[in-house]
Amino acid sequence: MRRWRMGAAAFVLLAAMAAGAATAEDRTEALLRELSNALAPSGFEEPVRAIMVRELKPYGTITYDGMGSVIIKNGTSGPRIMLDAHMDELGGMVRRVTPDGFVTMQMLGGWLDMALPGQRWVILTSKGPVHAVSGIRDIHVVPADERTKPFNRDNLYLDVGAHTAADAAAMGVEPGDPVAPDSTFQELANGRYLGKAWDDRVGCAVLIEALKRLAAEGHPNQLFVAATTQEEIGLRGAHTAAEVIRPDIGIAIEGGMAGDQPNTHPDETNAKLGGGPDIFLYDASALPNRKLVAFLRQTAAQANIPIQPDLVTGYGDDSAEMQKADGGAPSVNIGVPVRYMHVHNGIMDRKDFDETVDLVVDMIRKLDAAEVARIRDFTP
Repeated sequence: MRRWRMGAAAFVLLAAMAAGAATAEDRTEALLRELSNALAPSGFEEPVRAIMVRELKPYGTITYDGMGSVIIKNGTSGPRIMLDAHMDELGGMVRRVTPDGFVTMQMLGGWLDMALPGQRWVILTSKGPVHAVSGIRDIHVVPADERTKPFNRDNLYLDVGAHTAADAAAMGVEPGDPVAPDSTFQELANGRYLGKAWDDRVGCAVLIEALKRLAAEGHPNQLFVAATTQEEIGLRGAHTAAEVIRPDIGIAIEGGMAGDQPNTHPDETNAKLGGGPDIFLYDASALPNRKLVAFLRQTAAQANIPIQPDLVTGYGDDSAEMQKADGGAPSVNIGVPVRYMHVHNGIMDRKDFDETVDLVVDMIRKLDAAEVARIRDFTP
């Protein structure tokens, strides 16, 4: 009996040690889970702002621009490098409540209409979260000739279970309340993660992990890490943050566009999950600086990091605002590829995330004054 007890105690100790090791090993996954699950549509970024401040504040002084973007400076001399990701996600706002208690919604960001009906949502009211579903007509009553027609967002409404407008008001629902997708993080096979808002919570996590390493290992720059607001409705926080920072070089981190699922056209996007960081050579908002892209390619090659050059026509990102700030700054957008962007559920690959962190760290460590001056030199 005594020997069994000792064996059990040893087993408990080993289990505790293994749990501790797993906790340390999965710290990044836990961060990605927390960021993905946070409810923060454009203009209502407070939950993600709190996470970013908590994670970044050990590495410098936190300041804010007038749009609520979080800015932290690490390093006291050298080029001014701006490393950016946006905190907001696609969502909506309560427009009005009907007499019978249904809720209409103003969409925030670039939703596909077909992705809206039959989905779960959370209304963030002054009295707490109210869960809802976007209604959809039943197939048993929809005429056959209408079943394949596109959905019109003007017909969208949310059902919160209310009987009347007064019932919804008692729940706290009122015009202007933010609405976020209701979709939680799930680990899939092969190091892939399912969740909402990878655009751009995956970028926020890259900022955190990269800054931790750069603060520990050192770098030759004044590094400004910016977690920006309202990107999905016009790159607004990046504009004001870049005016504050006045970068010499701008690097945006985004959820990239994976195109390796069925029914995609080869010219829509070149990236695939597991193929490495997605480097944007063109999007609807920005052309990256060619010297900076060449520097990125060289840095990736030296570190054996695979990269995926990409061109996406219907896409915009914060690098567009950085490259226009304070007379102009060479800028580039780097993405962690994501399948199923701008809907309730997306999939990312942990390998792509880790390689993006590695690439960003290597780039910033090599962007010393001489390299930045070379990239910024446009002399014929």
